Amino acid sequence: MKLEFILTYFVVFNVIGCLINIADKWLAKHDKWRIRESTLWSVAILGGAPLSYITMKLIRHKTRHKSFMIGMPILAIVDIVVLIYSLLYLI
Repeated sequence: MKLEFILTYFVVFNVIGCLINIADKWLAKHDKWRIRESTLWSVAILGGAPLSYITMKLIRHKTRHKSFMIGMPILAIVDIVVLIYSLLYLI
């Protein structure tokens, strides 16, 4: 039960991170109201950094922002370490 919850949580926040980065890029291209950077960071802190970072690199979104290009991969590593630690603790 706990294992499934942790994996589902991690997948859900990574998918959310991916989708909001894609949405923000689309909004930027169409001069629409943007998603706040604090929202992007919040999702990343909650576990969505790995796929958020990959998505940012793939769609070239926020790549000129040093805070995102330095902070997001560091946060992605932290998220992955926490996930692995959580999974090992449950086994």
